[in-house]
Amino acid sequence: MTLYVVVDIETDGPNPGSHSLLSFGAVACRAQGAPLARFAVNLMPLPGAAAEPRTMAWWATEPEAWAAATRDPLPAAEAMARFVDWLRALPEMPAFAGHPVAFDGYWIDWYLRRFTGHRLMKGPYDGERIFLDAALDIPTLAAGVLGLEIGQAMKKPYPEEWFGGHAHTHCALDDALGYAALLQRLLARRPALAGAGA
Repeated sequence: MTLYVVVDIETDGPNPGSHSLLSFGAVACRAQGAPLARFAVNLMPLPGAAAEPRTMAWWATEPEAWAAATRDPLPAAEAMARFVDWLRALPEMPAFAGHPVAFDGYWIDWYLRRFTGHRLMKGPYDGERIFLDAALDIPTLAAGVLGLEIGQAMKKPYPEEWFGGHAHTHCALDDALGYAALLQRLLARRPALAGAGA
């Protein structure tokens, strides 16, 4: 049964490098059962990067989440090295999952490449593989399983209990736990595939 690492990130703008990854949370889980492991870290802003004004205007409306995302940050290189060590300690190589993977995965891949030399998708390139070479986009899974348009799935039209009692607080680990619970709900609703693992 596939091991997933569900990641949620918080940033101060839309573009890695120009802007900074502030915080991320990760939850290792399978299609069923309690999470196997959790990871959370806050990162120092990148030297030379500047926060994006519209993003900061939004953060001003979320003071508790801002405080959580900026408390006790680590240098980015140390934060990403710790994440790689956490991944290596998992019982098997995981698949990356995000809601949406195009945002969370884009940022994590950029930070992994810059600070650790790893990639989200290793492909044929040199180096150690730390994720399976396929990432799972949770809204796309939801669209397929629930018969939704992808735009509908992005709006998170799910029953509150599908998030496993984890409120969407914009604190990265809280949100990752909620998305992990949602992923398990969606995987449980898939049509049975003969001989296929989750």
